Amino acid sequence: MAQTLSTHSTGKSTLLVLDPGHFHAALTLRRAHARLNDEVYVYANAGPDVDAFIELVESFNARVQDPTQWKLNVYRGPDHLERLLRERRGDVVIVAGKNDTKLGNIARLHAAGLFVLGDKPWLIQPEQLALVHSVSASPPLAMDIMTERYEIANRVQRALIGHAEVFGAFRDDGARPAISMKSTHHLYKMVNGRPLVRPEWYFNAAVQGEGITDVTTHLVDLAQWMMSSEPFDFTRDVELVSARQWPTRVPLQTYSQITGLQQFNEAVRDHVEGGALAYLCNAAISYRLRGVPVQIESVWALASPKGGGDLHCCIARGEKADLIIDQSAATQFVPELFVQPRAADERYGIALGQAVASLQPTFPGIAVDLAHADAFHIRIPQTLRTTHEQHFAAVLDQFLSLVAGGEVPRNLVPDLLCKYTLLAGAVELARRSAG
Repeated sequence: MAQTLSTHSTGKSTLLVLDPGHFHAALTLRRAHARLNDEVYVYANAGPDVDAFIELVESFNARVQDPTQWKLNVYRGPDHLERLLRERRGDVVIVAGKNDTKLGNIARLHAAGLFVLGDKPWLIQPEQLALVHSVSASPPLAMDIMTERYEIANRVQRALIGHAEVFGAFRDDGARPAISMKSTHHLYKMVNGRPLVRPEWYFNAAVQGEGITDVTTHLVDLAQWMMSSEPFDFTRDVELVSARQWPTRVPLQTYSQITGLQQFNEAVRDHVEGGALAYLCNAAISYRLRGVPVQIESVWALASPKGGGDLHCCIARGEKADLIIDQSAATQFVPELFVQPRAADERYGIALGQAVASLQPTFPGIAVDLAHADAFHIRIPQTLRTTHEQHFAAVLDQFLSLVAGGEVPRNLVPDLLCKYTLLAGAVELARRSAG
């Protein structure tokens, strides 16, 4: 049975932000929200992390096109969490900071009766899994920020998977996984038109977490989301096959560009060899999800190439066609969706055209082009395109609608638990394999 939140509000919410150490906290405020007051209360340790948050939010207020009007009320002090709980100026909290303390903070806020929207990952150590279960066991709602569900190419791909005449069932032929994803992100990148400055603790795996609990969290979430809206249960639905992690070498020059520091921080010097930090940020896992073989790989490169961007490839292999999302130099780093039928005949082209036509109410303007002799391109109009940075505000909108009394999807909590149980097991397996 779908859950309805026990706390219901007919008015606007007031947002609290706890210790914003990651730029994702600011991106949730990239635009105005109809369900939020302009007053925002920020509680943090004094230092560059909260200063960077304030600077980014104020840049949203100062821009010429669609400026926001956030009024930041900032408390700086070591007792910031206790101060937030004591003052209780609002009912919704954004948590996007250091990952080693994040889940504990989420648990404190949840126990105090506050709604919590927490950036990924919630879990960086396997032993934290019990606390994830505890937070998820009862209202008020605590939800993680899963932005990739808002990428239009992912949404159209998922919709076409649901059309049996286009995709069929997931194909398990023993040769290749039925779902395979690989994403490459960059440590040095541009955000909101400016070079991104990351805090020094970002490069400390004991604080930030290892590769399996970073971008991999999004990819595991996508696999569940694209396969089914029926709730997943780890014990029943998941079989972990393999997991591994490996480092990216970060030279001091690049580390300095990203952090602003001239030397490697003392906390990571044990991982410095030959003038470069071995940053354990890359991961690959293989598993079966309801019997369907899944393979996921996430990689961090040093810096975006000039004129380039992040890379992403997602292949869903079906009995009738492969649905392929490609974000690469070939697509000018824009996610594009291609359909490669196993039998490219006239009947299949008609079936695909009819399926795309049926999606017009949800995705107005999408169309089918012939990419080449044996594949189709699903053309997505620019009016439906949104950026990765815009997706954070979309997640906050969804969360606020649930806080305001919306019906919580019945798979939201089970799928969150399944995802983090898989990630915890994968971390353990990768460590055993490496040891």
